[in-house]
Amino acid sequence: MYDNLLANLAILVLAGFVGFAVISKVPNTLHTPLMSGTNAIHGIVVLGALIVLGDLPADAPWGVRTIAFVALIFGTLNVIGGFLVTDRMLGMFKGRRPDPKAVETTEAAADK
Repeated sequence: MYDNLLANLAILVLAGFVGFAVISKVPNTLHTPLMSGTNAIHGIVVLGALIVLGDLPADAPWGVRTIAFVALIFGTLNVIGGFLVTDRMLGMFKGRRPDPKAVETTEAAADK
């Protein structure tokens, strides 16, 4: 039992180091879109959490149900936050649109 736990813990630590090494090599201009994509992928994780929560047996301990529900809430918040940040980031790239009244006034003045 502890051998399996130790192996899983070692994989988790190694995955953390590999993830840090890979992300640190990404240029700053690509980092934000990469994180936005990662948050979008979290939607699949939320779907998986819903499936797991729905397939829990009726006699599952309340602690397991509570942890699964809290994980589902945190995953959902991450997806929502990711989309809000992405929308804000994309808003920085949009040009300012001219005021429609100002455009009409300019066109009317040009016609005279």
